[in-house]
Amino acid sequence: MKPRSCSSSISSALLVLLLCCLCSSVARSQTADSCGSGSSLAAVSRLIPFDTSNLTCFDAWPSQGFIVRYGKSGQDTWSFVLSAPDADGYVSVGFSSNGAMVGSSAVAGWTTGGGVGVAKQYRLGGTSPGSCPPDQGSLALLPGSTLLAAQSSRLHLAFQFTAARPAPFLIYAVGPSGAQLSNNYLVRHRSYGSAAVDYATGVASSAGGGASSFDARKWHGAMAGLGWGVLMPVGVALARYFKRHDPFWFYAHISVQGVGFVLGAAGVVAGFRLNDDDVPGADSHQALGVAVLVFGCLQVLAFLARPGKGSKVRRYWNWYHHYVGRAAVACAVANVFVGLSVAHEASAAGAFYGVSLAVWVLASVVLEVRLWRSAA
Repeated sequence: MKPRSCSSSISSALLVLLLCCLCSSVARSQTADSCGSGSSLAAVSRLIPFDTSNLTCFDAWPSQGFIVRYGKSGQDTWSFVLSAPDADGYVSVGFSSNGAMVGSSAVAGWTTGGGVGVAKQYRLGGTSPGSCPPDQGSLALLPGSTLLAAQSSRLHLAFQFTAARPAPFLIYAVGPSGAQLSNNYLVRHRSYGSAAVDYATGVASSAGGGASSFDARKWHGAMAGLGWGVLMPVGVALARYFKRHDPFWFYAHISVQGVGFVLGAAGVVAGFRLNDDDVPGADSHQALGVAVLVFGCLQVLAFLARPGKGSKVRRYWNWYHHYVGRAAVACAVANVFVGLSVAHEASAAGAFYGVSLAVWVLASVVLEVRLWRSAA
């Protein structure tokens, strides 16, 4: 009976695996689109107020599943349909004369909480919401032709405009998931890509950007977050709990804090280069960043002016050094969360940093208890 039972179990497991693969394949087919005959555009073509049957199609942004279809009708009328996965954020396509996002005009679309599609033109004057006002731009959109339709977990952004020839560069962007658009002003994209398009042949070539690009904002967050938010707390723990390992604790402490200070200061400099003055929450983020930088500079000066162990003022220097360091760590940790919120990265990145911080706090509590017991 055992061989039969084993064989039956294996058959059941294979059946379950086959069903899972089938369900996964069906799910992918429902959210996918292609330039072939199995296009999802057919399901929404009746909602689009212009003919979509003879549009040229190309894979615009394969890593994000973007498909662009376009065509010319009449003398100077151009029709565009952008198909993209519904990631609970806006999708957009911009038209640029030089491949740069800033200065271009774009059409963006998203669905509201009630499932209603919204599509608007934007003038991309900068990287902050205030510099991307809705219902502005250089595209001569035809009235009644701009809409967003949702079907099978995909968004279809359709519009028409008049031009002798569209701008040669297309700029694609995906908005952060769940972001609220105050008065329809666009928040900063989660990722973007660009391409040069030959409208005569339908051939597009990458022109840079993309989800994997590491721009100045990410450099700022990475350096400041690692320097102030990670290495600085670790350096404090080394000085607090490892003094019995002399002189290891001292050299480890100044090394970690030194690297953290350099990275954090570089991150602050990178942050000053960002044009985010009108981004909500940016003022608080900048103020906390400057405070952390000042505390860090004070700690460096304190190290250079450190009195000898036998000095009468050494005790006061220790108080100053300890409490300024603690204030710097508190401001740094708070500013990491503020920065993630300003950058609309508070979900995944905030959770990761929160877990890392919780591990550090738990380890500090354990080491603190051991320190009290050894001193008793």
